[in-house]
Amino acid sequence: MTPPAIDCVMHRVSRTCPSPGMDFSVIIVSYNAAGHLGRCLESVFQQKKVSFEVFVVDNASEDGSCGLVSEHFPGTHLIANATNAGFAKANNQALKKAQGEIVYFLNPDTALGPGVLYRVKTYLSDHPEVGIAGTRIVNPDGSFQASVEMRYPGGRHGEKEMKALFATSGVSPAPVAWVLGASMAGRRSVLQGIGGFDERFFLYGEDADICLRVRKAGFEVGFIPEAVVVHWGGESERGHSRLSVWEKKIRAETLFFNKHYSKTTCRKIHREGLLQAYWRLLGIKAGMLFAKDKREERAEKYVKYLAVTRGYRWNP
Repeated sequence: MTPPAIDCVMHRVSRTCPSPGMDFSVIIVSYNAAGHLGRCLESVFQQKKVSFEVFVVDNASEDGSCGLVSEHFPGTHLIANATNAGFAKANNQALKKAQGEIVYFLNPDTALGPGVLYRVKTYLSDHPEVGIAGTRIVNPDGSFQASVEMRYPGGRHGEKEMKALFATSGVSPAPVAWVLGASMAGRRSVLQGIGGFDERFFLYGEDADICLRVRKAGFEVGFIPEAVVVHWGGESERGHSRLSVWEKKIRAETLFFNKHYSKTTCRKIHREGLLQAYWRLLGIKAGMLFAKDKREERAEKYVKYLAVTRGYRWNP
């Protein structure tokens, strides 16, 4: 039996006390991210012109993250899980308690620039058709980091089916399909109305899924370039092998396909993926006759893809 979560709610400072007109509930899911978490929280508490509450949901970190939050950020709601609940489920834990009109999902390895929350609030106020939106995300050196996608996973097969869905359902065919979950804000009424994140997504894929479900609920997905957030990236997978990360991404994509596409489309995507994997394996094996270098690792990735997807019950 999975141990119950330990809900450690700390005392709140006055500026973040829940009130009927609270602007934001900021939710940060953390897993062994103490090296970044303090900087992230500092950037949140420095935001001005808005009212907010802050949740940190810790997924059984072993690096002192809970102690850091309780000692240095007593204005934070801390939910300390006894086991790693995954990204989607941990976010939902806080979403159920959230009282802000806007819920802002934020990774612990980020830092908000000045005025980010105010710009997000202004954008959503000016765009009532938008249910969820992403911010501009940059690398620590200020360079561009991809945070907006114009199409869903599944290539041309998935894109064709999505266009047909939007054409017949009246859902807006807006150019933004989904935004990166590292910095994503949505209306609480919309997010709670669709049931929050799908908890079958443990890590990866949940951002594309929730954005699509928001669109299916009749809202658009937006992008706020004026709100700039620095993202270090990869903190949640530090210490995990590339192969294990690759496997999680494959499983997340497979779940997304099976959930949102028809059986025919799923089979087309699967068939194309298998052919690509076999073809690349053949090329890699041929190249290994002359030089191994990193070809063995690349081969393992495609072997893993075949192991995960072969025999999968597509959209039963």
